[in-house]
Amino acid sequence: MPKLSINGQARTFAAPDDTPLLWVLRDELGLTGTKYGCGVGVCGACTVHVDGVATKSCLLPAAAAAGKSVRTIEGLSPEGTHPVQRAWLEEDVAQCGYCQPAMIVRAATLLSEFPDPTDAQIDEAMSEVLCRCGSYPRIRKAVRRAAALAKAK
Repeated sequence: MPKLSINGQARTFAAPDDTPLLWVLRDELGLTGTKYGCGVGVCGACTVHVDGVATKSCLLPAAAAAGKSVRTIEGLSPEGTHPVQRAWLEEDVAQCGYCQPAMIVRAATLLSEFPDPTDAQIDEAMSEVLCRCGSYPRIRKAVRRAAALAKAK
């Protein structure tokens, strides 16, 4: 059985090697925070970290993630204390909430690369995840707040 490192824990799965990581996470491991949106890598709802890089899990065969570190929204901070999670709540970003796990994962990646991102960097990074409710102004504001919270640590 192939092994994955998910949120710091070694996990095995029985699905065929070409099964998208998204379905292994959701169906085999019960990590339903990662959402299915389009299945073709356009909407970004399935975004997770793979070795620290925001990755669309619907496009990545699970076997290709073997030996890599995968972090889902559940593993970002189970207590909800990550600066991005805190900022999302403080800025009341979510409307329907469907895209929010991927948005939060994507924002965490952005801030690890650019601790003080420009509006253009925020907009470019967050454009990888479609928000059907159009809460982009609150998302940008939350990313700025998360950057400030991370600096204050």
